[in-house]
Amino acid sequence: MADREKRRRGQARTKGGQPKGLRITRVFTQAGQDPFDTIAWARRTSRITNPDGSVVFEMQDAEIPAPWSQVATDIMVSKYFRKAGVPQVDENGNPLLDAEGNPVLGPERSARQVISRLTGCWRDWGERYGYFASEEDAQAFEDELKYMLVHQMAAPNSPQWFNTGLYYAYGITGPAQGHSYIDPDTGELKYSQDAYSRPTPHACFIQSVEDDLVNPGGIFDLVTREARVFKYGSGSGTNFSKIRAEGEPLSGGGTSSGLMSFLKIFDRAAGAIKSGGTTRRAAKMVVVDVDHPDIEAFINWKAEEEKKVAALIAAGYSADFNGEAYATVSGQNSNNSVRVTDEFIRAVLTDGEWHLRWRTDGRIAKTVRARDLWHQIAQAAWQCADPGVQFDTTINAWHTCPASGRINASNPCSEYMFLDDTACNLASLNLMKFYDAERRTFDIERFRHAVRLWTIVLEISVLMAQFPSEAIARKSYEFRTLGLGYANLGSMLMTMGLPYDSDRARGIAAAVTAIMTGEAYAASAEMASVLGPFPAFAENREHMLRVIRNHRRAAYNAHPGEYEGLSVAPVGLDPATCPEDLVQAAREAWDRALAMGEQYGYRNAQTTLLAPTGTIGLLMDCDTTGVEPDFALVKFKKLAGGGYFKIANQSIAPALRTLGYTEEQIEDILRYVLGTLSLDNAPHINRASLMEKGLTSEEVDRLEQALPSVFELTYAFTPWTLGEEALRRLGFTPEQWQRPGFNLLRELGFTPQQIAEANDVICGMQTIEGAPHLKDEHLPVFDCANKCGKHGRRFIHHMGHIRMMAAVQPFLSGAISKTINMPNEVTVEDIEEAYMASWRLGLKAMALYRDGSKLSQPLSSASKQDQEEKDEAKAEAAAEAPAPVAAAEPQIVYVERPKRRPLPAKRRGFTQEGRVAGHKIYLRTGEYEDGTLGEIFIDMHKEGAAFRSLMNCFAIAISKGLQYGVPLEEFVDTFTFQRFEPQGMVEGHPYIKMATSIIDYVFRVLGYEYLGRTDFVQVQPPIHGDVGEELTEGDDSEDNTSGAAATEATHAPQPAAVAAPAATEVKATPNGINGHAAEAHALESLVAVAEAPLADGGLSEHLSQMMGDAPFCDICGHITVRNGACYKCLNCGNSLGCS
Repeated sequence: MADREKRRRGQARTKGGQPKGLRITRVFTQAGQDPFDTIAWARRTSRITNPDGSVVFEMQDAEIPAPWSQVATDIMVSKYFRKAGVPQVDENGNPLLDAEGNPVLGPERSARQVISRLTGCWRDWGERYGYFASEEDAQAFEDELKYMLVHQMAAPNSPQWFNTGLYYAYGITGPAQGHSYIDPDTGELKYSQDAYSRPTPHACFIQSVEDDLVNPGGIFDLVTREARVFKYGSGSGTNFSKIRAEGEPLSGGGTSSGLMSFLKIFDRAAGAIKSGGTTRRAAKMVVVDVDHPDIEAFINWKAEEEKKVAALIAAGYSADFNGEAYATVSGQNSNNSVRVTDEFIRAVLTDGEWHLRWRTDGRIAKTVRARDLWHQIAQAAWQCADPGVQFDTTINAWHTCPASGRINASNPCSEYMFLDDTACNLASLNLMKFYDAERRTFDIERFRHAVRLWTIVLEISVLMAQFPSEAIARKSYEFRTLGLGYANLGSMLMTMGLPYDSDRARGIAAAVTAIMTGEAYAASAEMASVLGPFPAFAENREHMLRVIRNHRRAAYNAHPGEYEGLSVAPVGLDPATCPEDLVQAAREAWDRALAMGEQYGYRNAQTTLLAPTGTIGLLMDCDTTGVEPDFALVKFKKLAGGGYFKIANQSIAPALRTLGYTEEQIEDILRYVLGTLSLDNAPHINRASLMEKGLTSEEVDRLEQALPSVFELTYAFTPWTLGEEALRRLGFTPEQWQRPGFNLLRELGFTPQQIAEANDVICGMQTIEGAPHLKDEHLPVFDCANKCGKHGRRFIHHMGHIRMMAAVQPFLSGAISKTINMPNEVTVEDIEEAYMASWRLGLKAMALYRDGSKLSQPLSSASKQDQEEKDEAKAEAAAEAPAPVAAAEPQIVYVERPKRRPLPAKRRGFTQEGRVAGHKIYLRTGEYEDGTLGEIFIDMHKEGAAFRSLMNCFAIAISKGLQYGVPLEEFVDTFTFQRFEPQGMVEGHPYIKMATSIIDYVFRVLGYEYLGRTDFVQVQPPIHGDVGEELTEGDDSEDNTSGAAATEATHAPQPAAVAAPAATEVKATPNGINGHAAEAHALESLVAVAEAPLADGGLSEHLSQMMGDAPFCDICGHITVRNGACYKCLNCGNSLGCS
C-alpha cells in the first residue's frame, strides 16, 4: 500500500510540482453522499429454471436495487456474482470467521459488492498511474460510475463483470493461465503470475494466423490462443486467408489439405468450449478474402452442412440448434464473412472476371466470373444466413493506423475492426436514461459527461488488463483501442413518436452517435495531454487526423468531393432531419476532437462501435439493444417466484402521448394490444358460459388468475390450472386430458371461431394495427423487426435496417453489430441487392437473416416427448389388458359394421404442388362440409405407369379408410417416416423441407394442414401465419372411391397448400383438428400440450414463431431471440455472442 501511495503521488504531478491529471465534475452525485443511498434496495430470490420447471440456479436473499427487473436481477446474481472465494459477513457487515479464526468464504450476495469491486478497481489503477488530478477527482470518478451502474445508465461488457476487481476487492488470484502484459512503468513484456491480479476485461479479440502448423503464430498455436480467449468469456475473429488452399504445394513436398480442413478443426475446438466456464458458448468469427482459391468451398460450407442436418433431422434426430443433428456437422460455431474489395465489386457490376490466387506466390489458381461468386455468396446467405460480407476497401479507408498494417478481420459480431492481434473492451450507454419523455428532450450535457467518464474507464481497462498472447499484449499497449457504444436507440425513437424507418429517426440516431464518438475522441485527446498519446500515434498521425477530418465532414454533411481518401462517400448528418441542438452538439464535438487531436494527439486509436449489447442490455432493462428496433409490442415480465406476466412495450404509451392521444384513448389502445386479461364480459368464453359448462366459481377464478401470464387463451385452460378433480367432474378421463393435442375449450364445445374471438379480446391482438383511435399515419411509429402477433402484417423493411446503419456508420470508429431481418419470401436477387446497397451506402460490414433459412426446429423436443409418452401409454394399455380365458358358454357378439360417410358432390379442398428429390408430385384433397378430410389424390404423371397405378390405388385405399371413419391421425402416425426412394429435399412447401419417401411427404403435408401438427416439419411455422389466401376447390368429379385419380389437366401448378376462408368452422370429428390450413394455424398456438405443463404460458412457442430458427438457450433451455449477429435469452440473460 505504501508503494501504491508513493506511485499515486508521483504520477499525479508535473515537473513543476503542480497537480496534473483529469478533473472529474460531479453531475449525478454529491460529495460525501454514498451513491448507493440514491436508490432503494430489496432482497430477492434469483431462480433460473428449465422449461420443465427444473432449477438450473438459485440464490435466496440477494441484495439488488429495487427498481431492477427480475431478469436484470437474474443476470447480476446468476452470471456476475462471484460464486466462491469472497469473504462472508454477517447482517451488520462484520467478517465471519470459522472455528480456526479464518475468514469464511463464499459467494457475493449483493450488487453493491459487484459494483464496488468494479468501480474501486478502475479508480485504483487510474489513481496509481496518474489519471486524476487529485484524490477528490478520483472519488468523484468512482461515485459517478457507481451511480450510473446502479441506476442502469451504463454497463461494461460481460468480461469486466466476470473478472474485474476480484483481486482488488477480495485478494483472489488463481493459477496463471499464460497471459501477458506490458509493464506501464518500463514498457517491458511480462507474464502474469496469477489469474486475477490483472483482470481480463476485453470482450473482443482479433488474432492472426500464419501458414504454419505448430510454431508460434501458426495454426495450432491459434487453437490454444482462442481457447484462452473463450475461457474468460470473450470472442475472437481471424482472417484465415494466409492458409494455403487445397492442392497448393508444401515446402517439404506434397500438397496442402486446404483451408477448409483446418477451419473444421477450429470449429470443433470452439464448440467444445463454453466461454467463461458456464457463461455462454464460444463466440468466433472466420474471415476469408474473396480471392482465396478455396473461397467457393468456404462460401458454401454452412449451406452444404445444412443439407446434412436436413438428412439427420429426417432420420429422426432433434432439429434444435443444440441438438445432435447440428452437433454432428461442422461450421456451426462461428460467424463467417467474405472480405470483398472495391475491385471485386466493380467486377461484379461490369460482369468481369475474377482471379483466385495461390497463397504462396500470388499466381492465378483459377478464374471465375465475379457475378457467379457474388451470386454464390447471396445464395448461401439465402439458404443459411452465412456468409456475411465485409467491405475491405471501405474498412481500410477509415483506418486510423494504416502505417502499422491493414485491417484484415473483425471480432465475432463484426463491430470491432482493427489490426490483427489487438483487443477491445466494450461498454454501452442506455440512451433512454438521457431522454426525458415528458419534456421530450435529450440531455446532451449529461450524455457528454457519461461519454467522457466511460472513455476513461475503458482506457484504464487497457492499462490494467492481461492478454492471451504476447502480440496482443504488445499491440494493445501500442494502440489502446476502445469500444464505447449505446443501447435502447429503438425504444428512444418510438418514445419520441418516430418511425424507426424514417429520415428524422435516422437524423437523430446519426447526431447522437456523432456526439458520442466526437466526445470520446475529445476525451482521448484530453487524456493524451496528461498521459501522452498512444505509442503508435506518431507514425500514424497524418492518417488518423485525415480520418478525424472525414468524421467531422460527415457531421457537417459535406459534399462527397470534399472527403479525403474515400472511394465511397458516407451518408452525412442532414440538419433538416434533426433537432438543431443535437446537430450543433455533434458539430461542436467534432470541432473539439479535431482541434485537441491536432494539439495533443489521441490516447486511443479507436474509441467507439455499436455492439449487440445482449446480456448487458437486459441488465440495464433496455427494451432494445444496440442499434436495433424492437422485436415485438407485447413482451413478458419475469416474476421473482417464477413464471411471467404480459406487458405492453414500455415505449407505446409515451409514444402515444407524444403523438397527442388522450389518456382514455391510450388506455383503449393498450387494452386492444394487450387484452382485457379477464373473462368478464368476454365474447363466448366468459364467467357465465364457463359456469354453464359445469365449472365452479372458484375454478373460474383460477382461470382468471392465469390469464396475465399466457400469450394465448388455451394456455390458461390446462389440466394444471383446473386440476384433475375439476376435469373428472366435467366428464374427462386421464386418458383424454393426457392425449397429445388435448384442447379443453374445444372439448367443452367451443368452436375455433369462438375461441379465436374470445382470445382476441382477453389476450389481446398483440399488434397495434386496427386499434381504436389510432391514425393510419402513426402506424409506422410502432413497426418492429417482426410482424407483431397473429394479426400483425407490418414490419420494418430490410432497407430500413440498412439505411439506419448507413446513418450512424460515418460517426463510429469501428462498425455495427446488426443482422438485417428479411422475410422468408425474399429471393437470392433481393439479397444480392441488399449487399450491394450496403456497399453503396458506405457500410463496413453486413450480415442478414432470412426468416426460416435454417432447419432448426425449436419445438421438436416437446413433440418428440409427446409421441414417446403416447407410445408408452399404448404399451401400458396392452400390458394391462386381461389375459384370455376359456369361455364358459357360447356367447353372441354383435359387431356394428362401419358405415361410409359419403362426400358431397361439390366439395372443397386444396392442391399442393411439390418436389421430393426432384420428382414432381401433386397432392389434392377433398373435404366434407365441415372441413374434415375425406379423400386424397396423388399424381406423379411423369413417373412410370406401374408407379402411378400403385399411387392411385394407395390413394383410393386411404380415401376409403377416411370415409369409413379411420382417424386421419392414425394414418399420419403410420405412414410418416416410411423410407424408400425417391427421398430427400422437398421443394414447394414453406415448412416441410425433407421427406424420407413420397408417402412420408404426403402424410407430413396432411398432418400439418389438417391436424395442425408441427412435430415433423423442419421449419417452424408462424403462430397464426397464413399458408395462403386463395382456395383451390375440388372439382365435380366422383369421389376418390369410384376410380382412378383425376386427369392431368386438373393438375395445373397451384399456390402452395392454400387454405379455406377463416370463417369456416372445424367440427370436432374423429379426425381431430381435421380442417382447413388457416384454421389449423389459428389453433396451432392454442392447443395445449397435454404431456408437459407450459410453465412459460406459451412464451417459448410465441418467441419461436417470431424468431424462426432461434436456438434454445444453452443455460436454461428457453427460446432465444435474435440480437445483432447473435442471440440472447430473455429468461436468464445468456448471450450466444460476445457482449
